[in-house]
Amino acid sequence: MSFEKLLRPESVAVVGASAEPGKVGYYILSNIINDGFAGPVYPINPKAPEILGKKCYKSLTEVPGPVDLAVVVVKKDLVLPILEEMGKKGTKAAIIITAGFGETGEEGRALQLKMVDVVKQYGITMLGPNCLGLLNPWHKMNASFGGAAGTPGGIALISQSGALLTAVQDIAAQGKLGWSVLASIGNKASLDEVDFLNGLKDDNNTKVIAGYLENITKGAEFIKVAEEVSQKKPIVLFKAGRTDAGAKAASSHTGSLAGADTAYAAAFDRLGIIRAESIEHVFDVAMAFSYMPLPAGRRVAVVTNAGGPGIMMSDALEMAGLKVAHFEQATTDKLLATLPPAGSAHNPVDVLGDATSDMYGKAMDIVIESPEVDSMIVVLTPQKMTDEDNVAKHIIELSKKTKKPIFACFMGAGSITKGVELLRDNKIPQYGVPERAAKAMLEMARYAEFRKRPARKIASFDVDKKKVADIIKSYRDRGVNEIGEIDAKEIMRAYKFNVPSGKLAKTAEEAGKFTDEIGYPVVMKISSPDILHKSDSGGVKVGLNSHDEVVKGFDDMMVVVKQRVPGAKIDGVLLEKMIGSKDDKEVIVGMNKDPQFGQMIMFGLGGIFVEVLKDVCFGLAPLTAEEALAMIQNTKSYKLLTGARGSKPNDVKAIVENLQRTSQLVTDFPEIAEIDINPLKVGVEGAGATLLDARIILTK
Repeated sequence: MSFEKLLRPESVAVVGASAEPGKVGYYILSNIINDGFAGPVYPINPKAPEILGKKCYKSLTEVPGPVDLAVVVVKKDLVLPILEEMGKKGTKAAIIITAGFGETGEEGRALQLKMVDVVKQYGITMLGPNCLGLLNPWHKMNASFGGAAGTPGGIALISQSGALLTAVQDIAAQGKLGWSVLASIGNKASLDEVDFLNGLKDDNNTKVIAGYLENITKGAEFIKVAEEVSQKKPIVLFKAGRTDAGAKAASSHTGSLAGADTAYAAAFDRLGIIRAESIEHVFDVAMAFSYMPLPAGRRVAVVTNAGGPGIMMSDALEMAGLKVAHFEQATTDKLLATLPPAGSAHNPVDVLGDATSDMYGKAMDIVIESPEVDSMIVVLTPQKMTDEDNVAKHIIELSKKTKKPIFACFMGAGSITKGVELLRDNKIPQYGVPERAAKAMLEMARYAEFRKRPARKIASFDVDKKKVADIIKSYRDRGVNEIGEIDAKEIMRAYKFNVPSGKLAKTAEEAGKFTDEIGYPVVMKISSPDILHKSDSGGVKVGLNSHDEVVKGFDDMMVVVKQRVPGAKIDGVLLEKMIGSKDDKEVIVGMNKDPQFGQMIMFGLGGIFVEVLKDVCFGLAPLTAEEALAMIQNTKSYKLLTGARGSKPNDVKAIVENLQRTSQLVTDFPEIAEIDINPLKVGVEGAGATLLDARIILTK
């Protein structure tokens, strides 16, 4: 695969070039010529002698010199023979603009697969089909039917939607954002987001990789490549199809299957990928990374000429998760000696509405040099006395002297136009409202923290893998996919979970005899391969305190279960000694296999927190101890485990270990499709956790 020939070709042919304005083939050829591509450009059209002043050729094979890149915009039935022709010509890169392939149904998908076979045979790097094209402003190449290539810059953007790319170009041009690469990847028949991440990883012109994606089809490869890339440069992605409706739209639009949104969130978090909330957010964050160095921490200083907007910015910073920096006395004294008497020497620093640009500049100089400050945001409102142009110039000069990021938030419209233009021309991130500035700054701080994370270390616990393998084999041999509670608990014991001892009783007499031996109170649960939800079927009784209660409970349970689940095969009841205290908390640990990213480990508090509030967090296996702890801390109900309102704190370390053991189990045995540990009873700090129920389902 020749990524170089795609991004930086020395010669380009447009197959399907047209002399007729309004045709896609006309605009592609026009863009290549008008944007200043330096190499030979060959229009391919058997019916025209020349187009736009360029000699026309009937086919690629007639072109006298080499062709590095061919842009193909012909009827879909002609694409396959043209790819064959490219192979014979020695052309190593292709952009297939033509639509009507995988996005249209089975016939189109079959044709698309044939195209992939051909490009593999000849070693052709193919972008598309069903795409807008590719632009490289640094190479003065606009092989698309979108707008002008724009200013060279540090942002690479890949988009699964071609139409969105044209909107992005338009918005970026207004904000004077510069690009290193703009690529419409279309159906991703050959090249996809993984290839672009790999190809742009070492591209010196690219400082940040941004993207609009509807799906990721090669989850394991994506994780491997993105993990490597994100250590070198930030990745900012807007993932569409988050809702059920959006996922269906994405599927019909690109012929792809959308994965569960929770899996994308877990994967992005693990990989340090910034997940944008909107295309506007993509711009905001990408601009910050492209223009500014990373902050050393989350402490932000604000310099403003208006009290209200300064307070708004402080709120936005705190709400985003940043810290409004606290000045030490030395910094405050310097500001007091500089500011007017009515000004504020505390953060946010208020230079007042009548501040000159010189006053603004002196305050900024003091603040940015303060050791308590990691970054600075300059807020400006257009008042009669405000010299926004010279304030902008001071920000520009200061940014050249410091290694700390500086953002501008010039609030207004027409009267601040010149100042805003100066900021944009000189690569200073400018945001019209505090919230956008704060969110962009947060992502920079979070990414800086990600880069400082220690290397991931996966714990390996001493377990009995053979025992688990034997149990799974016995179920496979019988063609059964759901492992019953008794065997599921044996699997968990093999992985050293704390599981209470229990015994299966097939009669009321056996039940009474066993519970007399282990003591009271006891829990009784139905054992049946046909009953998934024991409580719903009347198959659970807790707090049985005597021999007679156990015998009666057994008989009553059999009657109720047979009424609610007629025909169910019943093996008996499982009896266990009740454990725990009033200070214990019940949590849920689970695993579900995502088709793109594999095993997702789940954590949440039990009861209403998971059933009604859906307060759960997911992480990708295998988990480190730090990742397991972060999962617990990221639930809204985490504080209930730490001793909220005077209660005793619970054993969070034990939950972390149980999450890691679950992660190791499903990593060791990928044939496990689903695990549900519900509940895991967690004692007070130091008391450990006990698995009370478990369900395991194997892949079919």
